[in-house]
This record gives sequence, structure tokens and C-alpha cells, in this order.
Amino acid sequence: MSSFSKEERVAFEDILEGFDDQLVLSRNVRKYTTDQRSMERSNDTIWRPMPYIANTFAGADQTANFQINTQLSVPSSISNRRVAPWILTDLELRDQLQEGRLGEAAKQKLASDINVALMNTASSQGTLVVKRTVAASGFDDVAQCDAIFNEQGVPSYDRYLALSTRDYNGMANNLQVASRSFGNGKSDKAYENAFVGPVASFNTYKLDYANRLAAAAGGGGLTVSTLVGAANYWVPKATSVAVTGESSNVDNRFQTITVSSTTNVVAGDAFTIAGVNAVHHITKGDTGQLKTFRVIAVNSGTTMTISPPIISNQGGSDAEAQYQNVTVTPSATAAIVFLNTVAANINCFWHRDAMEILPGRIATPADAGVAVMRGTTDQGLELVMQKFADINTGNIKYRMDTLFGTVMLQPEMSGIMLFSQS
Repeated sequence: MSSFSKEERVAFEDILEGFDDQLVLSRNVRKYTTDQRSMERSNDTIWRPMPYIANTFAGADQTANFQINTQLSVPSSISNRRVAPWILTDLELRDQLQEGRLGEAAKQKLASDINVALMNTASSQGTLVVKRTVAASGFDDVAQCDAIFNEQGVPSYDRYLALSTRDYNGMANNLQVASRSFGNGKSDKAYENAFVGPVASFNTYKLDYANRLAAAAGGGGLTVSTLVGAANYWVPKATSVAVTGESSNVDNRFQTITVSSTTNVVAGDAFTIAGVNAVHHITKGDTGQLKTFRVIAVNSGTTMTISPPIISNQGGSDAEAQYQNVTVTPSATAAIVFLNTVAANINCFWHRDAMEILPGRIATPADAGVAVMRGTTDQGLELVMQKFADINTGNIKYRMDTLFGTVMLQPEMSGIMLFSQS
């Protein structure tokens, strides 16, 4: 049976340490550890609760106001298995550095895969959209993210902003020019290392990769009816009951609406609806700002799935009052206006509680003819390294595995910022 040498074990510990160091983005989201046996029996899916929002009422007599709070939840899956495999010959193994370099490359790629998975979740499902008509310039940009968070009741701590390299450096340029005075720590770091750091309540990070959002190609005359009769509003519910009497959980992050046309509309597009304003999620006060939405999927020529759902309290239920996120000025032809007017990098911002990473476990047996080492990072992410020697070829096969899931728990606590829009 294959076994790892002392040098290989030391190398793996170094790899695990470096792997942990590189997981920058996963440090800034919530972590939820699952029971792996239960996950296997439930197809690696678990329903995770969204934050409650409570109702309050005036006066001492609350006889008529007692209600059952609607607990919303979202499905979370451990569905990302990433593997870095490689082969070394018995001649190449004479140079132990060769093995170390390949292990280093595997570590870097796996850490990148985890960060990319989180960025894909944030960039496709974050619904708070900040549109900037100019290039990234500094404080004013981040202050708009701060404003949209504050107006809608997102907590003022644990806020993060991940920017593409060019946009991040644009902000650093603003700092080193606007406040340049050598000996000033903020200005010096910006000038010497293109470093921004904390700005307007956000901790900022520079990405060496970024997703891009194409310009919206949907027609300028798209409309949606916000009249009560059109039923383009959402009533939150914890479960639904099938005609057979079976009860199942409901994902309240998404809603299907009917619009005048979905021609050329694609997933990812960001838009507003005339007369549909955002409210503060706790006080329910109208912010005076149009609510922003994202297209999640186009279902037909006149229907599309959006996030967040339009919870306008037009149905008058307790659940709507509890989770209301917009006010509506009803119209049969409310205009849809797309925000992504120019192709641009997606810069994601979020609150820690908006997203979650779920570490998984790979139960590779250590007595099946393959040498196995495993380690766990500070965030609970497991890294498994295996080695197998092929006597026929003299080749030694290595593989490094990790298993995890990412989920957007609350799309209204996460958003995107787009620069240089028309």
C-alpha cells in the first residue's frame, strides 16, 4: 500500500497552510457545518433559515395583533467538488521540488475555485445595484453602496466590497492624489501599493479576476403591470401544499412575473420598475429610491424569474406586512428600465450574513490501496490529498480534492456596482 514520506507530509502541511491563507473571500461569509451523514441522505441539500423580520404595533391592547411569524428558508447544497490531479514519473520524483511546485499550483487553483464560486453567487444573485456613470474614483462610489445598505436596513458592520483590479486601482488613484501628503499612511499605501483598505463602512478587496455583465439588450418599451389584479406581487410563505396533500418548502428569494415581452432579456440583467420604491426592511418607510431587481431566468416570451420578489403588501396578509420590501404606485404599464447599459466588470458588495459556505467531507478510505492525507482549514474546509503508484508504468498519481457549497441566503443584503454606465 502506498504511503506518504515525511517530506510529503511536511509539504502537505505547508500546502494546507497556504491554502487557508488564500481563501480571502470565504473568510468574509458565514460558515455552516452540516452533519455529513444527514447530507448524504438528503441529496446534499439542507434548507437554511433567512433572517426574521418582526412586526410592531402601537398601543397597549394587542389582542388583534398576535400572529404566526412566517419563517422563510432557502435550499443550500454541497455541490462543488473541485479536484486537482497530476502525475509524476519515478524519474521526476528524484527532484522533490518538482512535487512541491505541482502541489503549490494545485493549492492555488483550488483556493481560486472556492473564491470564484463565491463571486459567481454574489455577482449573479446580489440584487442591490449601484450604477455609476463614471469610472471608479474613490469615496463617492463606495458611499453609494453604504447609502443603499443603510436605506434598506442592512446592518452597519461586517460589510465587504470586492473590486476588479482596474476599478480598485482607480479608487487608489483618488486617494493618492486627493489626499497626497507623504507621511500620511492612507496616502502612502495608496501610492506605493495601490491599497485602498476600509472605505465608507466597507472593507475592500482587490480581485485579479472579475465577472463581467454585458449591456442589456432588452427593448426600451418593456412594461409590467403593478395593479393588484395582475398579481405581480409576492406573498411570502414557508411551505406549499401539493394537490396530493404533501407539504414542501418554498424558496422566497425568487418570483416569476409577467411582462410585456422578454425579447433579448437575459439572466443577470439589472432593472428598476417605475413607481416601485425600496423600503427600509424594518421600519417599512419609503426610501424614495427605486428598488433594484435582477433577472434570474427568462422562462417564456412574457415571463421571467426575478430577485428579490416584489413584496408590496398589496395582498394585505401578515406575511407581506412582515417582509414588505417595496411600495408601489399601481400602473398597468409600469416601465422597466435596465441599469446595465454598458458592458462592465461586476464589483460585488455584501454583508457577511448574506452568503454562506458549507464545507463538505470526502470519505476516502485510507486502507484501500491509496495513501490519503486530509486536513481542515480554519473555516472548516477540508483538503484531501491522495497518492497512488502504478507498478505497470512507474507513474505516481496524485490528486487534491475539496468539497463545498455556496448559497445566497439573503439577496437583499448583497449587491453589485457597475462603473462607466450611460
